[in-house]
Amino acid sequence: MTDPTAHHATRRRSRWLPLVWAVPAAVAVLAAVVLFAIWLRAQPQVQEFIARYPGTTPLPEGSPVGLPAWLGWQHFLNAFFLVLLVRSGLLLRKGGRPPARWVRNNDGLVRTKNPPWKISINLWLHFTVDALWVLNGIVFIVLLFATGQWVRIVPTSPDIWPNALSAALQYASLDWPVEHAWVNYNSLQVLSYFAIVFVVAPLAVITGLRLSSVWPQRAERLNRVYPSSLAKAVHYPVMLVFVAFIIVHVALVFATGALRNLDAMYASRDDASWLGFAVFAVSLAVMVAGWFAVRPEVLKPIASRMGTVTR
Repeated sequence: MTDPTAHHATRRRSRWLPLVWAVPAAVAVLAAVVLFAIWLRAQPQVQEFIARYPGTTPLPEGSPVGLPAWLGWQHFLNAFFLVLLVRSGLLLRKGGRPPARWVRNNDGLVRTKNPPWKISINLWLHFTVDALWVLNGIVFIVLLFATGQWVRIVPTSPDIWPNALSAALQYASLDWPVEHAWVNYNSLQVLSYFAIVFVVAPLAVITGLRLSSVWPQRAERLNRVYPSSLAKAVHYPVMLVFVAFIIVHVALVFATGALRNLDAMYASRDDASWLGFAVFAVSLAVMVAGWFAVRPEVLKPIASRMGTVTR
């Protein structure tokens, strides 16, 4: 008879076994990229290219200078909601028996002809946080264009492409491009932020909407054009893109002048004081607390205010 404990231990070891070769391989590839970038930067033609395209594209005349306070709290809310979305998404992907189930009350503001679906409490959390994240995103887009801040993350010149290539080469060679985020982002940052805000985020919303209970299941023609299998195939990789972006983004914030960067984003100051770091530390503590608060005993009382919770 097979020992279930030994079988479980074997499965755990096999799960981590790929890291034995994946981590050294990733380090070797990264080292090769850095060495190649350093060699490239030593070439006269590449030096001329970087001198011509230093990595930053000038903003249009009359562009706003500095980061407003609303961007700071928007940044925190966006990060907080993303943390909860990733947490609940991983729980859903893990599968298994849900700790509780939730069904919407059909006698409130939202009423439907058909009875509401009973879903797992983890899916309820995912949908609820997703709605808050989308609402926060709508407010962000409105403020972005109302205040003129859109010029900081939307490409406005064809020179952004060679400048982005120059910035990427400078990053890869570990010789950071000269930048002043309070005034302007470098071109690689602009393209990255544009892709996240206007491509990746909408993809997350569109695919998540297709997988939600609000999608019209009886719309046969629409469902043939946009099947749920396609949404599932895209939704999880989109989450991985968000996670990868966050890791790289946070790493560069700390590697390219942490105090100045955090002061600009969290304190709306062009300074290098500890105020921005303090606000960031508090926000990070809230996000960590939110991650560990995703537990049945915390979720059930909240979910019961919006519907009926059962086992």
